[in-house]
Amino acid sequence: METGFSKRSIRILNPESLWSSRAHRAAYYALLLALFSHILVVGLLCSTPPISRDALIHHLAIPKLWLKHGGFYETPWALYSYYPMNIDLLYLVALYFKNDIAPKFIHFAFSLGTGLLVYLYLKKRLTRNWGLLGMLVYISTPIVIRLSASAYVDLGLVFFTTAGLLAFIRWRDGNYEDLRWLVLSAMSMGLALGTKYSALLAFFFLNLMVVYYYARHRRHQVTAVKYGVMFFLVAAIIASPWYVKNHLLTGNPFYPLFDSFFNPSHYVGGREQGGTLGFFQRRALMYGEGFWATLSIPLRMFFQGKDDTYQYFDGILNPILIVFLPFSLTNKDFRRDKIFFVTFSGFFMIMAFFLTAKQVRYILPVVPFLAILAVMGIKNILDKLIRPTPSTPPQIKEKLQKLHSAFLYIGYIAFISIVGILLIFNFVYLKNQVANIRPLKYILNKESRVDFLSRHLASYPAMDYINNHTTAEAKVFLMFVGNRGYYLNRSYCHDRSFGMNTLNTLVRASQGEYNFLSCLKSLGCTHILVRMTLFNKYLQDNFKNKEVLRFLNLTKNYWKPIYESSGYTVYEILHDVESLRRSAREGLPCNNPCSSRDADVNLTYS
Repeated sequence: METGFSKRSIRILNPESLWSSRAHRAAYYALLLALFSHILVVGLLCSTPPISRDALIHHLAIPKLWLKHGGFYETPWALYSYYPMNIDLLYLVALYFKNDIAPKFIHFAFSLGTGLLVYLYLKKRLTRNWGLLGMLVYISTPIVIRLSASAYVDLGLVFFTTAGLLAFIRWRDGNYEDLRWLVLSAMSMGLALGTKYSALLAFFFLNLMVVYYYARHRRHQVTAVKYGVMFFLVAAIIASPWYVKNHLLTGNPFYPLFDSFFNPSHYVGGREQGGTLGFFQRRALMYGEGFWATLSIPLRMFFQGKDDTYQYFDGILNPILIVFLPFSLTNKDFRRDKIFFVTFSGFFMIMAFFLTAKQVRYILPVVPFLAILAVMGIKNILDKLIRPTPSTPPQIKEKLQKLHSAFLYIGYIAFISIVGILLIFNFVYLKNQVANIRPLKYILNKESRVDFLSRHLASYPAMDYINNHTTAEAKVFLMFVGNRGYYLNRSYCHDRSFGMNTLNTLVRASQGEYNFLSCLKSLGCTHILVRMTLFNKYLQDNFKNKEVLRFLNLTKNYWKPIYESSGYTVYEILHDVESLRRSAREGLPCNNPCSSRDADVNLTYS
């Protein structure tokens, strides 16, 4: 009996038994089922009207303004309108055909495209099943799920960056002879540069690698530099339209980045009066984090992320991406690729840590490569566990052999369970997204578009009122609305501080009625949409009671509330013509925040 158990354990731990054609097919169909289920459910989430923050502020809002004005339309009050907009142009086409749901599917398609690249890489290096696992790990990562159902651009950036790096690897593996792969790599990076500024980090890294790898392997430094220059020029030409546009409009091709360098005259005396807190000091002040806790943020992102919480990086990853990374390096298979992926991931995350906001989606370009490394690590561990038990030396008793086989079998089952639990975590996140958005009510016509949007966006009823009860010539100023203007069908504007600078100006100008009216007129708006809780809190926290009362007394005369819902109030601005004439003679004029890209400076009333 004991001998039979031992033989059975050895047989179970034999790779030929574990990875028989039947087991292989079972794993294949299980992975396909998981992928199909994921795609179906995310597709349901994509089938609803857009409600994501940046889609309503930027990625759909700016293309909608372009369409409204019959072509390119500069919006100097919106800094983000100067960002590269390759993906947004695709959204513009969908909006032209009156479809704002299609952009979510476009963004989801980039997620699937990146997953396919991961699959093809792992299938070539390992097997089909490992490729499917890698694709599943990537597309089911919580932050990828969240973005897949949103009209953002981050997944487009990830797709182009991944394509660029993998095309470079193909060029390198072909002994640098097939130039098409280098050109494809450069073209992909050019498209990435035209999608989001953070692609500059990946572009800089890959351009250096082109020169470094060729010089190291071929020993021709001059030719290496030539290839590096060619890579740079191809990528720059493809990305150039957005950067040339910014240069012509602002004098800074990377606007608003590096503006103090390109436009130093705008910064005479500095924009900020007084000192500013460093990043480590801000985290300590805001969240009580020590130096080491802050420094470890790139690692903490994999374990502590939360949606809609900037303290915890506004997004969720999965520990599977980092836990198994060290095990991918335990053998020499594909060593060059692994070192390349680890180097890129480390470089990008460190640079993003110091140069960008501490949000999970800003390190997304490394996730496909971490998924690849995680799958390689999982495979290496399984290979160790299922390796056939060596023949038992005569001096070792049969009992010890039986115990050794049992431990290996238990370890194998435990490890598979751990991997499964980590993946199930992704599907639990997806389930929670469905429970939160509840797309079926809308898809099955049990809920109207207005009801769906009102359920998810507290500001929507007020915007709907403006669309239906104001004239076509109305212009709305957004104050503490988070700059989400997409659903307004009237002209609108805001300042870059969500209305705080404008409110500062109006409160200080309220020392005199003439000055107040002059500043009110400078908005160039007929209505103001205000989120009242934040409006009242900002007044209480930043001004003395007598200043607040003086300001509110004036608003009673010149701000007429015409609608209120869910904490949002629509005011109609009442202008006193005679008072405005006297204001022009006696008061200090205020600049219009909706016509200046330096609105935060111009609205500082003194």
